[in-house]
Amino acid sequence: MSDDDDDDDDDDNELQRRSPYNSAEQRAFDLTNQARQSGRMCGSTWYSAVPALRWNDQLADAARKHAEDMRNNNYFSHTSKDGRSPWTRIKNAGYICGSAAENIAGNGNADNAISSWLNSPGHCVNIMGGYKQIGIGVAYGGPYGAYWVQAFGGC
Repeated sequence: MSDDDDDDDDDDNELQRRSPYNSAEQRAFDLTNQARQSGRMCGSTWYSAVPALRWNDQLADAARKHAEDMRNNNYFSHTSKDGRSPWTRIKNAGYICGSAAENIAGNGNADNAISSWLNSPGHCVNIMGGYKQIGIGVAYGGPYGAYWVQAFGGC
């Protein structure tokens, strides 16, 4: 969905990290940027290689909280059960810069999540599009085994 317009006790310090929170998020970040290094078809449209995305902790905060919310409240949607959209969650996390998008997946590991996104035209476009920053969150458990969220930003 897109729009153009360490310790759990350490939550207060999360936005100071400037890097993925854990090795699974790091793997998804690396795989996303590897995918962007080569041109690819997203559905019937060709996308040329694009520069690597930069990590953004505000986007990661929005992504992680949405992944945890989906797991904790047993749903799978871009719209939170309380009606918040991806753009509202991203803005509430402090990211108010340019366009934004979100990918969600229910897969056990980063490789499967990235593969499923690249094989879905709309999700692939978010990965290959003109976004410049990304945050990724994962929450393990629930019916999907893991809830993955990528939040993209245009600045």
